[in-house]
Amino acid sequence: MNENLFASFIAPTILGLPAAVLIILFPPLLIPTSKYLINNRLITTQQWLIKLTSKQMMAMHSTKGRTWSLMLVSLIIFIATTNLLGLLPHSFTPTTQLSMNLAMAIPLWAGAVIMGFRSKIKNALAHFLPQGTPTPLIPMLVIIETISLLIQPMALAVRLTANITAGHLLMHLIGSATLAMSTINLPSTLIIFTILILLTILEVAVALIQAYVFTLLVSLYLHDNT
Repeated sequence: MNENLFASFIAPTILGLPAAVLIILFPPLLIPTSKYLINNRLITTQQWLIKLTSKQMMAMHSTKGRTWSLMLVSLIIFIATTNLLGLLPHSFTPTTQLSMNLAMAIPLWAGAVIMGFRSKIKNALAHFLPQGTPTPLIPMLVIIETISLLIQPMALAVRLTANITAGHLLMHLIGSATLAMSTINLPSTLIIFTILILLTILEVAVALIQAYVFTLLVSLYLHDNT
């Protein structure tokens, strides 16, 4: 049994070469596609879910904001499949790495902010100073709003990293406890194993919810700047 609690978060290597890139590229291969006019139930269900998610996220956007629909749908599918694959035994979850989540959050946030400054410069600058602010508080509020704007991609990345990492650590701890108790007390082992199964179901839900939350927040940042 592996006693290193954080071993599952170490980037894997194959013959001394990093394999994280191959793992990141693997989830899109699992998404089924069809070249036929009439699709099967799996493809139909997949297209229905994609259409439902896209419609819900894009309903509040303007015409300019809806040009991001393909990117946002691809983002939520990528994060969801990556999170779910990380629940498999002896697997690696790239979204537990803060560097990768920042690499997704910063360009998307920066693209939305730059679009806002290009198309709605007055509205974008108005966010730095709420209406009716007393004159002595203007410099302080501008600094606070600037920090709040710059910290948005960090909040996106940390939220995803913390939720996925915490769930994996808890599953690792309960799984280790189940193995340890299996040779000591069988009734206690069954109780802990039941908790592990329930936690696994919860982690599946968390994996999907966090993918949706990450994409929804990016969509809200885009809405504020278009």
